[in-house]
Amino acid sequence: MSTSVKDKVIEIIAEQAVLEPQDISLDATLEDLGIDSLQLVESIFAIEEAFDIQVPFNANDPSASEFDISSVGAIVRAVEGLVAEQAA
Repeated sequence: MSTSVKDKVIEIIAEQAVLEPQDISLDATLEDLGIDSLQLVESIFAIEEAFDIQVPFNANDPSASEFDISSVGAIVRAVEGLVAEQAA
């Protein structure tokens, strides 16, 4: 994979937030970036497609999900875990 998981996740989130990837910090929350629930769902779909993974995500109740969306860094770690699980 030419780009890292972190870089690709940040690229996807930046696209939804209409920001440049370099403007996204790992400790930023989706709320900080102005990402609403629809943009979050679109980001999840884009992440699933980019990494060929299935995100365990409940859009109606994100707190009930094992997929941590509390910050950009948490999303990156969750995706890295799913990618590692798939490779195993």
